[in-house]
Amino acid sequence: MSVNWREYIVSTPDVLHGRPRIDGTRVPVSLILGYLAAGNSPSQIIEELPDLTEKAIAACLDFARDLSSYEVLAS
Repeated sequence: MSVNWREYIVSTPDVLHGRPRIDGTRVPVSLILGYLAAGNSPSQIIEELPDLTEKAIAACLDFARDLSSYEVLAS
């Protein structure tokens, strides 16, 4: 499932100290990635956190992919 993470993930300094989270929730992206890394399926995550959708979960993976491709310029 291809999604644009920018439609689902926000970061504001007044919520979760600016940690990236699913828009409209206080669920941090790191929590979702941790569930996925532990082997949980999107449906298992939604069972635990019913405010989420499969697209929001896929957006977390898209967000992580973008972060992992970020190039740091050496000084």
